[in-house]
Amino acid sequence: MRLFRADPAAPHHTRNPSALTSFVDEVHATLSGLFAYAAVLALFVVLGVYLWRQLPDATAMRAPAAAGWSLAGRQAPAFVISKLDQRDKTETYEVFRHPEGGRKDIFRWADANGALAAELEIYRPGGEAAGPAVAEIAGRLDPGGVRELEAAGIVDSKFGSVTLLRPARQDGSRTCLGFLKQADAPDLRISGWTCQGASLPAQRAAIVCMLNRLTLLAAGNDPRLAALFAHAELKRTDCVTSGPPALSADWVMGSENPLLRGAL
Repeated sequence: MRLFRADPAAPHHTRNPSALTSFVDEVHATLSGLFAYAAVLALFVVLGVYLWRQLPDATAMRAPAAAGWSLAGRQAPAFVISKLDQRDKTETYEVFRHPEGGRKDIFRWADANGALAAELEIYRPGGEAAGPAVAEIAGRLDPGGVRELEAAGIVDSKFGSVTLLRPARQDGSRTCLGFLKQADAPDLRISGWTCQGASLPAQRAAIVCMLNRLTLLAAGNDPRLAALFAHAELKRTDCVTSGPPALSADWVMGSENPLLRGAL
């Protein structure tokens, strides 16, 4: 009987466990990197969309600053103040224009030391938005701080009654007096302030004199402006060199020295 010898069983080869673990780790690291890259990319997309949506708002916020007042260097003067006695004072005249059509003619007087002593502004608004007149006068009177103004009476000028304003609180510095006159036809605002004069009556007299000597040189294409100044010239009086200026006909509105009606 022939005997057959069984061959030894072929060995069963299996993959090295360490190599399989390394492959799984590589796949996991690759997928993790892809997810991290996708997350960062999505974050940049969201941030870009947000900034794009905010761009119109930022442009709208910067527009008012760019469209402000600018000095018109070659603009011909439209007004003049004749024979105003400003001893030891230097006068400057500037014209500012606004893209929306507004115009400001500004007179300024400085003393021998260069400090501003008085200012007169003629404002003809256009389509621009104008702030409160009293707040603007307060800012021009004290550019370095915020000062509240209060009513200081009314005086008569060739333009009619003019409202006087003074700081609500005195801080021991020089005393100044502001003024405001609003005309309706044409739309015109005359305002300013003065620090000349040792007393309130002297400052009122200086304001009345300043307004009475304000003269129109060129009305442009505005016949109402020419009519306003022509009518005002009929009521112009000489500057008061001594004594208090004429108060408003309503003595109750006078400040510091109201005049009583009738004899006592």
